[in-house]
Amino acid sequence: MTKILVFLLCLAISGETLGWGQTGHRVVGHIAEQHLSKKAKKRLKRVLGNESLAMVSVWMDDVRSDTAYHYTHTWHWVTIPDGMTYEESTKNEQGDVIATLNRIIAELKTGGLAKEKELENIKILVHLVGDIHQPLHVGTGLDAGGNQVKVKWFREDSNLHRVWDSGMIDSQKLSFTELAQSIDHANKTEIAQWQNTSVQEWAYESMTYRKQVYNFPENRDLGFKYRYRNWATVQKRLLQAGIRLAGIFNDIYGR
Repeated sequence: MTKILVFLLCLAISGETLGWGQTGHRVVGHIAEQHLSKKAKKRLKRVLGNESLAMVSVWMDDVRSDTAYHYTHTWHWVTIPDGMTYEESTKNEQGDVIATLNRIIAELKTGGLAKEKELENIKILVHLVGDIHQPLHVGTGLDAGGNQVKVKWFREDSNLHRVWDSGMIDSQKLSFTELAQSIDHANKTEIAQWQNTSVQEWAYESMTYRKQVYNFPENRDLGFKYRYRNWATVQKRLLQAGIRLAGIFNDIYGR
């Protein structure tokens, strides 16, 4: 009975940890597609067929209800308490976003995977690169990545995690292509700098936004002011995720 209750609790929590929501994840995939080398684009096409990186980006959320993929629930996030490094933190035995990303990248670089396995790895990679750039997917371990922080979002009941996953993005009323095009303006220096970083560094970047993310009024009534203060961060993290995802694929498939 205890194991069942623990599983149900984990399922309930993971149901709220959707990374960037459908629009945000598709933005990341769409931006990555604009920065692929010709060779990488061609080789990805062989595996993806008629699907795009934008459309496969939400696959990991789609399969949450499939019992065959319950083992992936913990892969969407990582817990690193304040003042600690990933190496110093307690590791989740079922995996986390850092360990999974490093493993998936290594497997794709090594190659020799069956096409079905390669396709699944690509889908996982696209989604998790987005997840690790959402600040609340690198949690403190105190409030389930903001899921337990109940807030009002434009007078509707919500929680802090959901505001960052989809609340701020959806309130802009833009399609994923419109949002992607509006922010995809990184210069060559930024692209080079962003792609020359490790998975762990992406997580540490997310940690630096904690003070900003948790800066809200005591009544927890969030709306225009909170969005105004944080929208630039949302845009930057989506853009960085897309640029870095392209860099990974160019390294794997563009050689």
